[in-house]
Amino acid sequence: MTKPALTLLLAAPRGFCAGVERAILIVERALEKWGPPVYVRHEIVHNRYVVESLKAKGAIFVDELDEVPDDAPVIFSAHGVPKSVPAEAERRKLVYVDATCPLVSKVHREAERHFHREDRHLLMIGHAGHPEVEGTMGQVPAGAVTLVETVADAETVSPPAAAAGLAYITQTTLSVDDTASIIAALRRRFPAIQGPKQEDICYATTNRQQAVKAAAERADALLVIGSPNSSNSNRLVEVAKQAGCTRALLVDRAADIDWAWLEGVRALALSAGASAPESLVQEVTEALQARFSVSVEPVETAVENIEFKLPRVLMA
Repeated sequence: MTKPALTLLLAAPRGFCAGVERAILIVERALEKWGPPVYVRHEIVHNRYVVESLKAKGAIFVDELDEVPDDAPVIFSAHGVPKSVPAEAERRKLVYVDATCPLVSKVHREAERHFHREDRHLLMIGHAGHPEVEGTMGQVPAGAVTLVETVADAETVSPPAAAAGLAYITQTTLSVDDTASIIAALRRRFPAIQGPKQEDICYATTNRQQAVKAAAERADALLVIGSPNSSNSNRLVEVAKQAGCTRALLVDRAADIDWAWLEGVRALALSAGASAPESLVQEVTEALQARFSVSVEPVETAVENIEFKLPRVLMA
């Protein structure tokens, strides 16, 4: 039986970013240095495959520090943590390693500068309940930040009158276009509002969204490899749909693909969120090749060569 032809538009950049690579390496180096078990507060990155792989090596994932024994090392996830978390670790004299992405740490420093040095009230553009948002808001006292999730929120938010000024910061994994609309609404309402010196949405988020837009324009359908709790992966699906590829779907890995959903597709775009490993892209590609006569066409919009250093405690 002849396989149907399929053009696979492979978006690039895709998959792991420098912050994710660093966070995973921190867990692996900690396991080498101290031996298992090493505890990790929250998922190190939002990807089931990565988390399960690290569990198999001896990492234990917990929700809070009270689940960590006094004599065990603990790692904080790439999404960042409120200041209260390292403070509690120090109070308990725990050995801890902070795997917060340096680009998230940059937003933390912005929040502190606006509040402590400039006495500005902060508007944080982000998604309620996301650990990055909770970590960033936890850098300053309660009440110093108001969360803004949508343009509708931006049109109605009422900062406290007592604040000396107003500033905005953003989650690093948001939709670039949606965030621009929110910022435009805030700037219209509050012309004196201060923003970051360099935008908070990280390079990896921006690059992956641009690549998805370019691939989506030529595709009948688009798959994004990523876990359901991955913010940046979900944004890629949204970006594809906004670019006109309404047949866009998030899947964890090849086993989750509904092959009936691909019926009639002749050009399929494929990307992966910043927390999804390239091995899962290869797995999906091989699953497609088993069912289709696949012609791979890269759609590359940027080249990434960024690396982040590991914490000193793991370099010895």
